[in-house]
This record gives sequence, structure tokens and C-alpha cells, in this order.
Amino acid sequence: MTAQVIDGAAIAARLRERLADDIRAFTEASGAAPGLATVLVGEDPASQVYVASKRKQAAAVGIVDHHVHLDGGASAAEIAETIERLAGDPAVSGILLQLPLPEGLDAAPLIDLIPAAKDVDGLTTLSAGLLARGKPGLRPCTPSGVIELLDAAGVEISGARAVVVGRSELVGAPLAQLLTQRDATVTVAHSRTRDLAAVTRAADILVAAAGRPGLITAEHVQPGAAVIDVGIHRTPDGLRGDVDYDGVAEVAGWITPVPGGVGPMTIAMLLRNTLLAARMQRGEAI
Repeated sequence: MTAQVIDGAAIAARLRERLADDIRAFTEASGAAPGLATVLVGEDPASQVYVASKRKQAAAVGIVDHHVHLDGGASAAEIAETIERLAGDPAVSGILLQLPLPEGLDAAPLIDLIPAAKDVDGLTTLSAGLLARGKPGLRPCTPSGVIELLDAAGVEISGARAVVVGRSELVGAPLAQLLTQRDATVTVAHSRTRDLAAVTRAADILVAAAGRPGLITAEHVQPGAAVIDVGIHRTPDGLRGDVDYDGVAEVAGWITPVPGGVGPMTIAMLLRNTLLAARMQRGEAI
């Protein structure tokens, strides 16, 4: 068996095309385009690359750029003042605080200053509560992207046995909730799970989000399963994920590559959330 590759780059490109049309229609109807504020603190090279990519793709679909770059020595109070100013700006539909912050800054209370209606990363405590209760709100981008990939590939979620390896607030925990809300039977595994391979081999859908390169091998995978690799690691041999791609591709039914799988979908979901936020702020249901 050779797995069908789920091409996240192609799926994200199609989604951006649809978003561009939807944003054009929204802008014509409302008289104002959605606006995305990205807040970058410091000079971290990787963060600069990520933010530049987000800004470029947002502009390409018609979202107005409201970027703020603060010095690496900015205090928590200065960052809070910036977020509160953006929160009160009606031209700003969504706010994203780029992580990680410079050492010594606690991100959680700063993220919680972002109103839930502008929380396009879906990371505030209130957004997490809305997700947990199944209430409408903005969902975290990477977990939403995983669901979109599964749907685009035609993988049946309802009734499936799903295993999420990783329990982070950013990916694992919210993804488990999204899968549950789609009627999957979900197990969350992690670094202390005993006999991980026995747990993961029961999965029809296996999501690797543990942050450990090559953790998931062929022995962890049920033949025909859908394997989604959220991990991305820079190694001397190039980028790789949490999944041993070559070995697992011989067993799985579907598999995402690294790069070109989940990564492009994360930014696409950010753009979709920005439009959803703009609609929410006009009083529209999402």
C-alpha cells in the first residue's frame, strides 16, 4: 500500500481563492475590508519570516494590513497598550500576537487582552471556553486546518477512531475537541502514554503533534489510516515532521508531507478567521 498524499499547499491555495472572492463580496457589502493586526515583538528571525508570510498572504486576498513591530525591549505594559488600542480600533477585525515573545514576557495574560471576537488565533481563555462548550467562536488555526485537510481528502471523521499524539493548548487539546464535535471517538496520547504504538495502531485517524521528530513510525500505524503530521523540525537533512514519512507512507491510506501539509493550512485558516471575525463584528452569525 502506498498512501495518498494530502497536498496541503494545493488545498490551501484553493481555499485562498474562495476567500478572496468572499472578502471582495464582504468589502463591497460593508464598505470596508477586513483588517488583520499582527503584533511582532523583537527580532526573532523565524517570527519575522512567519509574520511576513502571514501579511503577504492576507494582502493577496484583500485583507488590510495593520502591522505593529515593537522593540525587543518592550515591556508587558507597552504590549498591553498596543493590544488594547487595536482592540478598540473598528478597522481591525483580528489581532494576532506572534509567539514566542522575548524571554521574560508572559504571553498568556497578554493574549487574554484580545477580545474573543478579534482572537483570530483562537488562543484566549474565552475562545477556549467557547470551543469547549461547542459555542460559536474563532477556532485555533492549526487544528482547524487539520479538519479541513481531512474533509478535503474525503476522510470520514464521524464514527472514526482518532488518536491525537500531543496535548498542547495550541494544537492537541483543541484538535481533540474539534474531532469529538465531529463525532469521532478520540484518544489523546502524550509523552507518558504507555505502549504508544498499541494506542496509535487502533486509530483510523492519527495526528502527530508531539514535537518529536520521527516519533511515529510504520509500527505505530494501522494499515489504511489517515496520518496527519503537525510537527516541523529543522535538521541537518532539511525539514522533517513527527512522522517517519517514508516508512509510514507504505502503510497509511493518507498522509501529509512536511513541508507542504499542515503548514500552509494554518495561515489559510488565519485568513478565514479574519473574515469570520469581520462578519461577527457586523453582527452576522458564523
